[in-house]
Amino acid sequence: MTPVRVLLADDEPLVRSGLRLILDAEPDLEVVGEAGDGGEAVALARKLRPDVVCMDVRMPGVDGIRATELVLRLPDAPKVLVVTTFEHDGYVLDALTAGASGFLLKRARAEEMVQAVRTVAVGQHLLYPQALRDLVRTRPRTADAEPSLTPREREVLALVAEGLTNAQIAAALQVGVETVRSHVAATLAKLGARDRTQAVVLGYRAGLVDL
Repeated sequence: MTPVRVLLADDEPLVRSGLRLILDAEPDLEVVGEAGDGGEAVALARKLRPDVVCMDVRMPGVDGIRATELVLRLPDAPKVLVVTTFEHDGYVLDALTAGASGFLLKRARAEEMVQAVRTVAVGQHLLYPQALRDLVRTRPRTADAEPSLTPREREVLALVAEGLTNAQIAAALQVGVETVRSHVAATLAKLGARDRTQAVVLGYRAGLVDL
């Protein structure tokens, strides 16, 4: 099996060294590069084509938010996992809005870090309902016009915000999983969201879902 290729972006060499030791110890993970700031992260992502970028948000020069935006514009863009020191850092919310697949605290256990990388690598999202609620509530809701979601799409979005999977949503609504997938896809398209995490953030700020 081809290992998941990981790029580390953090301005602290000690943090990068620690993450490299943790991830390279796993047979299915491989650290292919390290960046000390966002600009270098974008350049290396373009050159090395990793599957996952572990992105710090507070870096000099190009910060992790802008770097996330730029990395996700690349062809065959990697997934971005935000690794942060502060749980309620507003920068994390900005990174999630930019399209990051989730976030993890630097104080997380080694096995949590490994599992987080594996999770985002396969296209899943680290959606922690309470942590996301706390982050989203730090920002006021927008006064922009609400996207036109159907009642069922709003219902599905509310369950996504609770952290439920498509299968769990299907069971809760007593519909098929494919039906849920269709509703989620339509909701993301109407919100202009890249993924479920971004949809929850945008949906809350537009007044479409309560957290």
